Amino acid sequence: MVPSPLALLLALGAAATALAEPLRFVDCGSIDGSIQEVNVSPCPTQPCLLHKGTSYSINVTFASKIESQGSKAKVYGEMLHVDIPFPIPEPDGCKSGIQCPIQKGHSYSYLNKLPVKSEYPSIKLIVKWELVDDQDQMLFCWKIPVQITS
Repeated sequence: MVPSPLALLLALGAAATALAEPLRFVDCGSIDGSIQEVNVSPCPTQPCLLHKGTSYSINVTFASKIESQGSKAKVYGEMLHVDIPFPIPEPDGCKSGIQCPIQKGHSYSYLNKLPVKSEYPSIKLIVKWELVDDQDQMLFCWKIPVQITS
């Protein structure tokens, strides 16, 4: 029996949902916002296995406690309690799913990509992702454990 297109679509939807499970994360200082959910896709288990040469989708749902004209993302690899800056393609939050200006009391879905370059070492570390407002205060800050692998 050939599965119907609807059955295939439902199966694909279930698989995509399974890959985008909300992650357990540590809030590392969200002051001007509150995180509702963090998704990294694909990352079905923790620590997230990040394969070199692959790009991962980041989706953070948060509520703003302040007004801000803009926002900027800062990403770090934390090793031995030292933050090493991690470049991302688009640091401007207003170009990453957030409609600016940011309004107090509104919820936003921040969307970005985390590219894992082939030249990165195979190592376990903590990814720390911050989104700061106009006053350089954190709209959100979260950390998750990852393992970079070939």
